[in-house]
Amino acid sequence: MFTGLIEEIGEIQNIKKSVKSAEIKIKAGRVLQDVKPGDSISTNGVCLTVKEHTSGSFTVDVTAETMRRSNLSLVSPGDKVNLERALPVGGRLGGHIVSGHIDGMGTISKYEKEDNAVWVTVSAAPEILKYVVIKGSVTVDGVSLTVAYVDEKVFQVSVIPHTGNLTTLLKKNSGASVNLECDIIGKYVEKLLLPKKQEQKPGIGMELLNRNGFI
Repeated sequence: MFTGLIEEIGEIQNIKKSVKSAEIKIKAGRVLQDVKPGDSISTNGVCLTVKEHTSGSFTVDVTAETMRRSNLSLVSPGDKVNLERALPVGGRLGGHIVSGHIDGMGTISKYEKEDNAVWVTVSAAPEILKYVVIKGSVTVDGVSLTVAYVDEKVFQVSVIPHTGNLTTLLKKNSGASVNLECDIIGKYVEKLLLPKKQEQKPGIGMELLNRNGFI
């Protein structure tokens, strides 16, 4: 579990791709201070398990499903990624509850500066946007952000200087793909409120009447 508050920007050092999966080595510093194999590190919002590490890097295996759903399939050596360690028990939940399980990718449509902040417009598919609500939370490349606007095609967030300096969000070009995770609470609520499919009862016909002795 994560909070969406990025601890540092890492750098892709090496990628070994299989047919659909990959092994990725990432240069880092702060997130390695107390790391051990098996720990989780959010990388661009994707929860990945540390396979091995050194004093300056860690290696993860990325499954085919993760490659399909996230922009980790698009990274190259030298690319920057947002990193966050899992939330410790008793830690502050400064952002929102983030699972690290990506719902899909969006595309940065445009940037627009307003005073000390930058508006970022992200286009996304309807199946993602239905969970995005005004003043709710959304995770973009692992960064916890508050939704300021949403319609049937895009949503907008306002990025303050602190977030802009400590993440990759404002360093991308328009048209770049970003990983999106919607607020998990909304998805659970939807699942619980969906009516259960009623069992289909067989229609009354001659065969049914005959089988039950009516004819």
